[in-house]
Amino acid sequence: MTSYLWMWVAIVGAGLLAWATKYAGHVVPERFLENPRVHRIAAYVTVALLFALFAVQAFTTDGAIVFDARVVAVAVAAVLLWMRAPFIVVVVAAAAVAAVLRLIF
Repeated sequence: MTSYLWMWVAIVGAGLLAWATKYAGHVVPERFLENPRVHRIAAYVTVALLFALFAVQAFTTDGAIVFDARVVAVAVAAVLLWMRAPFIVVVVAAAAVAAVLRLIF
C-alpha cells in the first residue's frame, strides 16, 4: 500500500475511534458516573492534561527541552499570580519580559 492510502486508513481509523469513544460515553450506566471517585479522577485528569499541554508549549522546541524567554516569562507570571496581581497585569508583564528577553538574546 502507498503512504497516501495509509494516511487515509489512519484518518478513517481515528474517526472510528472518536465515534466509539463518544458512543461509549452514552452507554455507560449513570450510577457509574455518579461515583465520587470518578468525579475526583476526572478532575485530576483535566488538571494533568492542561499541565502537560502547558509544559510542552513552554519548555520544548522541536522535541528538545529548552530554557528561553518563555520559561522566564512563566516564572514572572507565577510570581505575580502568587502576589495576587490582577490577571491583566500578569499577562502584560509576562509578555513584556518575554519580548525584552527575545530582543536581547
